Amino acid sequence: MSTPKKVVVFDYGFGNIRSAERALARVGADVEITRDFDTAMNADGLLVPGVGAFSACMDGLKRARGDWIIGRRLSGGRPVMGICVGMQILFGRGIEHGVETEGLDEWPGTVGPLKAPVVPHMGWNTVEAPAGSKLFAGTDDDTRFYFVHSYAVHEWELEVTNAAIRAPQVTWATHGERFVAAVENNALWATQFHPEKSGDAGAQLLTNWIETL
Repeated sequence: MSTPKKVVVFDYGFGNIRSAERALARVGADVEITRDFDTAMNADGLLVPGVGAFSACMDGLKRARGDWIIGRRLSGGRPVMGICVGMQILFGRGIEHGVETEGLDEWPGTVGPLKAPVVPHMGWNTVEAPAGSKLFAGTDDDTRFYFVHSYAVHEWELEVTNAAIRAPQVTWATHGERFVAAVENNALWATQFHPEKSGDAGAQLLTNWIETL
């Protein structure tokens, strides 16, 4: 029997860390909630949750040296997964109430207000996953995931011109307008929705991620 993968849920003060812990344990991971530098660096996978304002999450992440940990892990090809605002902060910047905050800039792009008849976008929704997605393996077009957000990335701006480099796989969803629902980019994966709140569908996605660690 294989040894369970070690996954750290990074505790920087924002996010549903207990829900994430339970969801990862459910699919067989050896989970620890911590902000300890060495533990986070050495884990097989690092999960970065996020709930609340973009600027507050960035402040909390920097205080916990999470920005440095994420950068170091990715530079070494070590898997990182962001959830909800934990995905949004991976982009270049966020704009909330007219205030612009610098993100981690792992991907170019802007997180801005979601333009829809009803905001926040709260509840179950389908997604448009690309063919060959590893993250969404085992799901179909009718599978629904749980969203809670008022901001989103509306355009994918990263252009890959080198044919030898695999372009990121981008998944979309629609609520009033299309927005980025998930990204798979080598060691960096992220979802706008909450897999830890998405029942069996979310468990399938977390299983898919753990299988890549």
